[in-house]
Parts: sequence; structure tokens; C-alpha cells
Amino acid sequence: MKLYKLVAKDVVRRKKRVLYAALGVVIGTMTVVGILTIALAGQERITVQLEKYGPNLSVVPAISNLDMKLGNLSLGTLTVGENYISADKIPQMQQIADEEIRMGFASQGIRFQDDGGNIATLAPKLFVNTKVEGISTMVVGIQPEAEIKIKTWWKIKEGEYIQKQDQAIVGTVAASLLQLKVGSPISINGDKLTIAGILHETGANDDYQLFIPIDTLQKAFNKEGLVSSIDIRALCNACPAETIADALNKEIAGIRAVAVKQIAETEMGMLEKINRFMIAMAIITLAVGLFGVINTMMTSVHERIKDIGIMRAVGASRNQIIKIFIYEALIIGIIGGILGYIVGSVLAYIIGPLLLEGTTVHYVPIYFPVALGLAILVAILATTYPSFLATRIRVADSFRSL
Repeated sequence: MKLYKLVAKDVVRRKKRVLYAALGVVIGTMTVVGILTIALAGQERITVQLEKYGPNLSVVPAISNLDMKLGNLSLGTLTVGENYISADKIPQMQQIADEEIRMGFASQGIRFQDDGGNIATLAPKLFVNTKVEGISTMVVGIQPEAEIKIKTWWKIKEGEYIQKQDQAIVGTVAASLLQLKVGSPISINGDKLTIAGILHETGANDDYQLFIPIDTLQKAFNKEGLVSSIDIRALCNACPAETIADALNKEIAGIRAVAVKQIAETEMGMLEKINRFMIAMAIITLAVGLFGVINTMMTSVHERIKDIGIMRAVGASRNQIIKIFIYEALIIGIIGGILGYIVGSVLAYIIGPLLLEGTTVHYVPIYFPVALGLAILVAILATTYPSFLATRIRVADSFRSL
């Protein structure tokens, strides 16, 4: 009889014992799959948060306040510096940001397709407080194509995005206060524009502002070549934002560049620490499962002393005895891997949103072969010592057990 058929019949005959052995593998594999699934969902959540932070950098005029004193008498403060950034500095900022990104990727050994064009996205803005429909309103001049790349969370509630120089979009709160609808005409310092769209509520200052093309706003208020701030978004969240900020501050006078993603990075760091702790717990669980399988297989060896002795008496070699236990370990590993993946995924789906509020957990098919391979590896490792003991059983000892 073939060895695998003999093992299959023995597994059917001793199915409870096999299921008990598989239970330890299931628990270990389930823990690993659940932790990996929750960790992946948590990383996706943090990535989305990083996206919502928008720019990696914000560039503003380098304005400082000086305390004016005469002896111990305070004469107030004096603001020093320009309130605007010259648009002539934007190409230099683009060049510095792109060079730092290329150097950052090169230092990390990361390859990316570089066609020689712009890598970072620069979105200049001009802020002007003026009256619209008789109400004081913050009007923001933007470059529509660059702004939508920076603010990936912008969604148009009604109408469409800016397509022409005489179009504008408005936040939901501002639209309600100004009683504006899609197609409503507005006047910005004498220039006629039309509301092209209304933004979905963002929970930020965007809800209270009116957005028009920056060229249009500059001409309306005689501020050609001037911007209030510049948002810079690098190619990726892992790009060297702090290094870019330092280079901009060093190379370009009259500006102050600040990295604005530290909060999200701190949260990502906390998540990584939690993940490491959970993985350590998973390894401990796997170790417990490993010893559980060893204990079950050791018991199996003692129960089968008679069978092993008879097999040795009829000519079975030690390798064949080892193969019998290896085949049994494969069955235990396959059962443990399949059940561990299913149970772990279900638990992650249930527990994930409770551990990380707002996280959406999805099943990860790529973890199935990982779970299966891990379960089989644990089962085979657990069977190594018991199978070695089985080969040392002597025929005489087996007949004494009759």
C-alpha cells in the first residue's frame, strides 16, 4: 500500500486527534493573518490621511515681528518683510524641489521613471479679502490644474470644476451665505465671473472661500507677479519634505518653507510600534501552537508504538516512518492554514474597525499562500522531533506493548 494512502486512512480513523493538532496551527496562523490584515488596513488609513494633509510643504513670505523698545518702555511690534512672494521665484523652487526628490530617491536606491519634467507640484495662491454680493469674502486665486493635484479630497457637489478664466468655484458655506448657485454671476472688483461649481463640504477653511484663477485675481487687484503662498506636493509621501524645506530656505531669500506632515508621520510611527507589538504577540502564539502540535504528535507516537513496530518488522525503513509523519504534518498544516486564513480574515474584519476607528478592513487574498506556507512550516517543524523518536522504536519494544 502507498504511504500516502496509509496516512489518509490513519487520519480518517484518528480525525479528532488530527483536528486537535491542527487547532494549535489554526490559532497561530489566525493571529498572524488577523494582525497583518489589520496592519495593512491601518497603513491604508494613514496613507489616506497623509493624502488629506495635501501638500508636503507650505511656502509663505518670511515675515517677522520685532519688539520696539525704548529702555523698559515697550513701543509695540513692527512687522518686517514683504507680504507677498514674487512669482519669479517659483521656477527656482520647482528646480530645487525636483533635485532634492531625485537625490532622495537615489540615496534610498529607489528607481522611478524620470522623463526630465517636473516632479513636484507647485500650487501658488493669492488671498484677497474683498466684498462679493455686498458681503466681505476671502477670495483665493489658484492655478486650477495644480490645485486639484494638491487637494485630492476636493469633490464638486454641483456643477463642474474651473475650466475658464472667467469661472469660479465656491465652498458650501460661502455659497449659502452669498446665495450663490451654479451659473450665478459675480463681480470681483469690477471683473465679471460665473460660478462654475460648488464644492462638497470639507470641514476646512475651503468651505468659507471663493476660488478663481490666480491670473484673473492678480489683474483685478493689480497684483501681477505676486502670490501669497505656495503649496508644494512631492511625488510621494516618503519624499524628503524636511530636506526640501531646508534647501528652499537656504537658497531663496524672503520665504519660509515649512514641512506640514509631521502629525500624520507621528501617527504612522505609533501604528508601526503597535504593529511590531502585535506581530511579537503573533510569534508567541505561533510558538505556543508549535508546542501544542509537538505534544499532540508525541502522544500520537506513544499511541502508535505497536503500529510502528509492526511496520518496522515487515521491512519499513526509517525514512518511510519519517515520511508518514511528514505527510500527516502536511495534512495538519493544510487544514490549519485554510482555517487560520478564514478565521483570521473574519476576525480582522470584525475587530479592525474597533481597534482603529474609521478603518475599513478588506480581505487580502495574497495572505492565503502566506498563511498556508506558515502553517505547513510550523506543522513540519513540530513533527521533526516526534518523527525522530518514532524511528528509534525497536520492534521488541513494540511487541511488549501488546
